[in-house]
Amino acid sequence: MEIEKIVPKDGPSIEEVKKYIDKYKNELIVIKYGGNVFIDRNIFNNFISDISILNKLGLSIIIVHGGGPRIKRELEKTNIQSKFIRGLRVTDEKIINIVEDVLIDFNEDIVNSLIENGSKAISLNTKKNNVIEVIPEAEELGFVGKPNKINTNIIKDIIKVNSVPIISPLGLDKNNQTFNINGDTAAGAIAKSLKCRRLLLMTNVEGVLDKEKKLIEEITSSEILELINNEIITEGMIPKINTCLDAIMNGVTGVCIIDGRKKHSILFELFSDKGAGTLIRK
Repeated sequence: MEIEKIVPKDGPSIEEVKKYIDKYKNELIVIKYGGNVFIDRNIFNNFISDISILNKLGLSIIIVHGGGPRIKRELEKTNIQSKFIRGLRVTDEKIINIVEDVLIDFNEDIVNSLIENGSKAISLNTKKNNVIEVIPEAEELGFVGKPNKINTNIIKDIIKVNSVPIISPLGLDKNNQTFNINGDTAAGAIAKSLKCRRLLLMTNVEGVLDKEKKLIEEITSSEILELINNEIITEGMIPKINTCLDAIMNGVTGVCIIDGRKKHSILFELFSDKGAGTLIRK
C-alpha cells in the first residue's frame, strides 16, 4: 500500500499516518456525520473524500448519518410545522414517512458518492438490512425510538469485506414500525455495541470550549461533568455530551467531537498527535 499516494498533501504527515495506522489496524471506528452545516456540498465532498481515504488505508469505519436540516426542508415544503420536546422532533405518521424517505435518500447519496470515489459502501436502513431494533422513546413523541438492540453481525460482515456500512438513524420496533432516532444516540448505541476504539461526532463547532471559549483538546468524564455543573457546557451541547459519556462508560475507548467544517478534520483527529477537536476519555 502506497500511503503517499492515498493521503492528501494538505493532510497529516506521512510519518504520523504510518504510526497511527498500526494503532487502529484491528479497531473499529464509528463516525457520526450530521448537523446543520452538512447541507453544504463542499463539506459533504470533503467528508466523502476523507472516508474514502480511511477505507483505502484499510481502517474499519462505520458511518451513522443524521439529516435534521434535510428533514426540516422537506417538512417546510409540505407546510408541516414541527414541534420539539426535549430537543426531539414530535413525529406522527405523516412525519415519519417523510423522515424515512429523506434519510434513506441521504443514505444512498453517501453510498453512491463513496462508490464513485473508489470505495465500497453498503446502505443499512429500515427498508434494507435494518440493524437497529427500537423501543418508543416516550409516548408524547410519537414515532421517536431509542435503540434497544443492534444487529452487530450485519455490520461486522460488511467490514470484513473492506466495505463501509452507512447507517440511517432509523429503527424498527417489534411490529416492524419505523421509528426516527436522534443521530447521536444511534451512533452512540452502535459504538457501544461494537466496543469501538473511537466514536467521532462531527459537528459545526470546534469541540468543547472552556470558559474563555478556547478549545479543550482532551478531557475526562469527571471534568466534563464539572463544566456542565458550572454551566460552561449548555443547551444543545448537553445531549451530545451525554451521548459521549454514555459511550465511554460502556466500552468505547474515546469519543471525539470534531468540526466537520474544517478540511480533513477526520484525518487530523485520527492520524496526528494533536488531534482536531475534543477527545473525551473515561
